[in-house]
Amino acid sequence: MQIYIITIALTCPRGKDIISANHMTDPLNWETSFAIALALKKAHPLADLDQVSLGDIFRWTLALEKFEDDPALVNDDILSAIYQDWLEETLHDPK
Repeated sequence: MQIYIITIALTCPRGKDIISANHMTDPLNWETSFAIALALKKAHPLADLDQVSLGDIFRWTLALEKFEDDPALVNDDILSAIYQDWLEETLHDPK
């Protein structure tokens, strides 16, 4: 009798690894755009992403309890990546 073991790598949209519960307790910084997006989604569940500006994302990110980075290091590309991750996660929510 042969037994086959099949493993499947679970990933989030755009190939990002699933964030473990331990990762969610790590400090957030500008390099963790996906984790920031998840935190913003949780902190602002009723936000209309069609109305959210990059300025909103900047201010809301700085207000996150776990955020520990220099505000001067951000740029529009980083804020846009956070927005895109948040949007993709929202689009995948069950209706």
